Amino acid sequence: MNEIRFFAIEYLKENDSNQNHDKIQIENIQKVTVGFYNEAILTIEGNVFAKGYDINPNNPKEFINISSLIEDTNDRIIQDIVSGSNSIYLLTSNQNVYGIGSNYYGQLGFDSETLYKTEKPILMMKNVSKIFSGTDSYFIFILNSNKELFGCGDNEYGQLGLGESRNEKKIRKLTKIQNIPKGKIIDIQCGSFHSIMLIEDENENQNPKRKLYSCGHWKYNGLGKYERSYEFTEIKSSLFENDDNILDFSVGNAHTFILTSKSKLTGFGNNEYGQLGTGDTNLQLIPIQIELPKLRFNENISNYHISCGYYNSFLYYSPPSFSNLEEDLIKLFERKEFCDISFKTKNGEIIKAHKLILKYRLDQNQNEIEKLKEIISKKSIKESNQIFEMIYSNRIINPKLYSEIKEIINSNEKIEETMKRIYLNENENENEKDFIIERKEKQYKFPKLILIMRSELYRGMFLSVTNDTSNKVTDYSELSNKSFQIFEYWIYSNQIKDEIEITQEIINELEIGIDYFQLNQTNPNLFDLLIKKFKNQN
Repeated sequence: MNEIRFFAIEYLKENDSNQNHDKIQIENIQKVTVGFYNEAILTIEGNVFAKGYDINPNNPKEFINISSLIEDTNDRIIQDIVSGSNSIYLLTSNQNVYGIGSNYYGQLGFDSETLYKTEKPILMMKNVSKIFSGTDSYFIFILNSNKELFGCGDNEYGQLGLGESRNEKKIRKLTKIQNIPKGKIIDIQCGSFHSIMLIEDENENQNPKRKLYSCGHWKYNGLGKYERSYEFTEIKSSLFENDDNILDFSVGNAHTFILTSKSKLTGFGNNEYGQLGTGDTNLQLIPIQIELPKLRFNENISNYHISCGYYNSFLYYSPPSFSNLEEDLIKLFERKEFCDISFKTKNGEIIKAHKLILKYRLDQNQNEIEKLKEIISKKSIKESNQIFEMIYSNRIINPKLYSEIKEIINSNEKIEETMKRIYLNENENENEKDFIIERKEKQYKFPKLILIMRSELYRGMFLSVTNDTSNKVTDYSELSNKSFQIFEYWIYSNQIKDEIEITQEIINELEIGIDYFQLNQTNPNLFDLLIKKFKNQN
C-alpha cells in the first residue's frame, strides 16, 4: 500500500527575487489553524507545530513542537487545535484543554493580572468535548462533557454572553455561561466583538431544526440586529422561513454569513472592504440576501461551505467524500439485496455486508465468503466493523487485522480486472450494470461504480437524479479515437497504457474534454497523468 503524505508549504510568490521564501515541510497534516499572530499545524500522529511571537519570542518565525512541552507526558497526543488572535488551544486525546501564548485578556483562564503570557502549555480544563475561538478573538469558549459551556477573556462588548450584570472588560477565569438556549451546541464562531452559536433541536426528528444565536456589540459587527446583546439571543429574519434550515455559517472579524437549505446566502455586518459581496461598501446591520452563483445540475447546496476571513469571505464547493462508499451505494442503488450477506461475530451480533462491494473485493468463489465468515466469527463487533471498513474502502485499517485477511483481499489491479469482467458478462443482472456513453452512434458501457470513483460529475449525477431511468449522457464524439481509448483505459485501470504515445494534439484535445466533462475532478487526476507521461516521453 502506498503511503499518502501531506505537506504544508508556506511561500509568497514563485520566482520573485524580491520576496524571502519561507518553506516548511511537515508530514501527515490533519489540521491547520491561523490566528492573527500565530499559526499552528496538527499532524495525524497528534503533534502540534506552531509559531508566533507569543509562542516563541526568540524566533517567532520558527515552528516548534508545542505539544511536546506539555508536562504530563501521557497527555501529549493532541486531538484538536484552535487558534485565537495570539493564543493557541490544544484538546488532548484525554479530553483535556491546554492554552499557550498571550493571556493579556485572561483568555488562557489564569486568575492572575501579572502572568500575561506563557511559552509552555498550561492546563485550562479537564473533561472537555469542544473548544471555540476565532482568528482575531481574545476570548475562548469551552464545552465540557456534561454539555456545560464556559468562557474567559475579552468581554468588553459582551461577546462572552455572560449577561448584563457581568460587565468586566476582562474575564480572567473560566466562567460558566448561564441561560444557554436549549438544544445541542453544534458550533460557536467568534469575531473580534461578537460571537454566534449554532444550536440544533434535540428532538428525535429526521431533519432537526437549527437556529443561530448571537451576543456582543451591534455597532461593529454582524449580530443580525440593532441592539447590543449581553446574552445569546436568536437571530431572526424574514429571510429564514419556517421550513428553511441552517446548513453552514461563518464569522469574520466583524461580519457574518449564513447558508440555508433553501439555497439562500445571507450576510450582515461590516462591509467596509466589500466582504459581504454586495457590490458596495455599505454597513449591513440586519441580514440581507446575497446572490448565489447558479448551481450546476450535479451540485447540491449542502456541499457548499462558507469561510470568512478578517476582511474577506469565501464560498466554496466541497465535493462529496469518497470515503463513505458503502453508504453512497445504498443511496445509489436503493436495493436491499445488496446487504443480504449476514456475518455473526463471536458474541453473536449480526453484521450485514454489502453484496455488491464484497463481489468486487473478493473472488467470486463462495469459499472466500466462507473464509471471511470464519474470521468474523472469532472477532468482536468492533474488530469486525474494522474489517468491513477496510474491505469497503480497500485500505489498511489495522496491520494485524489486515494480515489475517489479506489472502482474501484483491490487489487494486485485480479489482479493476474483476470489475471489468463482471460488467462485460452478459449474464449479469441488468439492473446492476452500466452507464451508457454514446460516441459516433456507438454505445459504450461503463460500470457506474467505477465512474463514481473516478469523477465527481458522474458521482453527483447518479446520487442526485435517483428517479431518472435513462442511462444516456452527453455524446463524446468530439474526442478522437486515440483520446477516447486513453479515457476508456484510464477509467478501468487508473493509468495510461505504456505503449500509448502522448502528443501535444492529444493534450490539447483532452484538456478541452476534461474541462467540458469535468474530468478535472477525478481521482486520480487524469490530466496530471497525461502531462507527466508527455514530459517523460519528451
